[in-house]
Amino acid sequence: MNKTRIEWCDYTWNPVTGCLNGCDYCYARRIAMRFQGGFKPRFHPERLVEPRRLRKSQTIFVCSMGELFAPWMPQQWIQEVFYACAQAPWHRYLFLTKSPDGLRRMPRWKHNMWAGTTIDRGRNGALDSLRAVAANRFVSFEPLLADEPRDLSGIDWVIIGAQTGPGAK
Repeated sequence: MNKTRIEWCDYTWNPVTGCLNGCDYCYARRIAMRFQGGFKPRFHPERLVEPRRLRKSQTIFVCSMGELFAPWMPQQWIQEVFYACAQAPWHRYLFLTKSPDGLRRMPRWKHNMWAGTTIDRGRNGALDSLRAVAANRFVSFEPLLADEPRDLSGIDWVIIGAQTGPGAK
């Protein structure tokens, strides 16, 4: 678990890392390729205890270095992460995905768990998929690459950010 300078959370926690999406602007892929030599999805069960070690309530960005709800992700890994969150219910957990249909794979969202999707451009239907989840809902337009009107009804929180890193526009 890492203390972070991300302004909307206190810590990042990565019990699952990696992604197969291949987004051009992915900061996580860049970091993983530099330090780990790959970005294949991996489960780190030894990290599941980390939220319990923080006794004071924190806002935790879950799987900032991976895509937990993608179709290729094993259901067992998702369940293990949710179980670990249940063991430390004093925290607020933020789950952010580019695969919002996958959020429905977990039918029981607790009051301290937030389901979110990233929208950069075009992904019509992502907000409808997010609205179908019985949880606190948020959207991250990060990076915001298209100027399109969006219906944000049923969304509790919006993050708007810029594209960063090499080649940022």
